[in-house]
Amino acid sequence: MKHDIVLAGVGGQGILTIAAIIGEAAVRQGLHVKQSEVHGMAQRGGAVLAHLRLSSDPIHSDLIAAGSADVVLAVEPMEALRQAESLSPRGVILANARPVRNIGDYPELDDILAALRAFPLNVVIDAEQVAQDAGNARAMNMVMLGAVSPFLEFPDDLLATTIRDTFARKGPEVIAVNLKAFAAGREAGLAVKR
Repeated sequence: MKHDIVLAGVGGQGILTIAAIIGEAAVRQGLHVKQSEVHGMAQRGGAVLAHLRLSSDPIHSDLIAAGSADVVLAVEPMEALRQAESLSPRGVILANARPVRNIGDYPELDDILAALRAFPLNVVIDAEQVAQDAGNARAMNMVMLGAVSPFLEFPDDLLATTIRDTFARKGPEVIAVNLKAFAAGREAGLAVKR
């Protein structure tokens, strides 16, 4: 088993939390994990990028070569498009459709979304709206984690258990909202995976 995952977004959107939960779930399953991170000016809305490699065999590099990622998961649509060159021809691109307009000349959103939806295997959803419907728009990253979950070879409850453990110190209400957001995102991913 091997999964090479590129995660991208803007500072404060929870990319590194997604990577940590996937990585912890992989370790719990006995897999090898390597991760690299690039933090932009995160506190000022800069780009955040992580490469996450999971494998049943030893991993020798934490970087993912262009054109070889199994998954590109982005919580911001332009960041998804910027990382699309990482995706293998058989890979899936997952993107939150809601932009963070952190630059003055942000491209036309409709053009970005059309380019993302042109990939043969894609999940493009308004993760913030899905999270809001689940109880808190801040759980958007858990929606995206749910959306990618059908593309990972984890037991059905492993990611949910890892989410529970990750948010345990924040109390049962936070856990419940995050699990509800995860489940809603999973439905979106399953709809494409089928």
